[in-house]
Amino acid sequence: MELAFLGGATTVTGSQFLLDTGSARVLVDCGMFQGSPNEVERNRVSFAYDPREIDALLLTHAHLDHCGLIPHLVASGFRGPIFATAATNELTGLVLLDAAKLQTEFARRAARRSHRGSSGDPEAALRTRGPEVLVEIDEPLYSEADVLAALGMVRQVAYGDEFPVANGVTGRMHDAGHILGSAIVEVRAGERTIVFSGDIGRQGSPIVRDPSVLANADYVLMESTYGGREHEPEARSVDVLAETINATNEAGGVLLIPSFAIGRTQDMIWELDRLLAAKRVPPLPLYLDSPMASKATAIYRRHAESFDDETRAMLAQNDDPLDYPHAKITNDPNDSRAIKDAARPYMIVASNGMLTGGRVLAHLRDLIDDPSATLLFVGYQGEGTLGAHLQQGVKQVVIDGAQRQVRCRIRSVDGFSAHADEPQLLSWISGFTRGKRPGDAGFPREVFIVHGDPDAEHALEPKVRALGLATKIPAWRERVTLS
Repeated sequence: MELAFLGGATTVTGSQFLLDTGSARVLVDCGMFQGSPNEVERNRVSFAYDPREIDALLLTHAHLDHCGLIPHLVASGFRGPIFATAATNELTGLVLLDAAKLQTEFARRAARRSHRGSSGDPEAALRTRGPEVLVEIDEPLYSEADVLAALGMVRQVAYGDEFPVANGVTGRMHDAGHILGSAIVEVRAGERTIVFSGDIGRQGSPIVRDPSVLANADYVLMESTYGGREHEPEARSVDVLAETINATNEAGGVLLIPSFAIGRTQDMIWELDRLLAAKRVPPLPLYLDSPMASKATAIYRRHAESFDDETRAMLAQNDDPLDYPHAKITNDPNDSRAIKDAARPYMIVASNGMLTGGRVLAHLRDLIDDPSATLLFVGYQGEGTLGAHLQQGVKQVVIDGAQRQVRCRIRSVDGFSAHADEPQLLSWISGFTRGKRPGDAGFPREVFIVHGDPDAEHALEPKVRALGLATKIPAWRERVTLS
């Protein structure tokens, strides 16, 4: 039995793992690489296998770095079933159709830039370049038709139910507490149990339930996004959010919150609604400027079965925590462009969360040199992204080919993260060791540290090893034999 680490190895993105039992070949996730140009370029590398020989795919959740290459896999010949929860199925359709559309748009931009560059005016080509260069492509990886074909192959499964995956392989999904529908995937092959953590959510996160704690496995693939880091207490993050909103109100300014359309935006609406209900902040207008986030919120409402007890209780009392009363949804591009002329103060929540594309870039262009504006980061910023550079304190950035001074206020909180921090990750993995010793049934033979930047992986590994667990940090495309 062999396990191949085809993504999410020494990097946070591109999650993809191949389990080859000898009689079946099963993929867990097929995600897109994101972030720096070097990372994005990996999406163009040929698959490390023949897609026609893959028997099935298990999808942990709907974020692009876990599902983004599935249509490309289908277009390349994959014809097996795709297993996912019902909520993940719906959210994945939203994400992938948007990705196909954006790839077409970026390819057209690249063609126009190439034409301008060949006209003998390199400055004209330079002026068109903005942060979206991080995802610039010459040809789309897949089309909307490929997405629809992939969605037609999804088989929905419920948390806790065991289901046949392929010859000699069964699966079971457990709530990962990361975003709606997210799953920890437990695979049983022969006499071995392999657990794929997916992305582990933080305990006490709003809306969704806490991550499931498992007790038995032979091998575990464990994410390490926040290895070596501990989130600030959620209460402190809420305090900073309230302070920032009040400061924006007093300054008559604008608060811009870059936010991932799925998961983070819904969490932010929940937090803003709670602050307003507690009268800790004034009723500032909130522009929700993300068509994808609006559609994702509608999907959230259709899957209240995945909500935690607190959120379900609020809904039972007709208190909708996904509805900020002063929100203005700007799905139309003209409405989005008109926000800059609105009476201040106001707030904007727009995607995407790392400033690598999306409507948030237009707002950033308008606000980057405005001292009365505040840019508040509420999520992870991948290495090499514009968000990471701003978070690190750069004083100049290039937007739309022009150099701009950073005069707006930059603030960050990480207590709203959808990822478990290091203490929570260690608490989760220790579930496999409680009441057992190495060699006992259910005590993992090895834990593979994945889905983290190198510093995070190396910070987490010795602490996992201190629990008595054997560990390994696999390299990209490394193959390991499971004994």
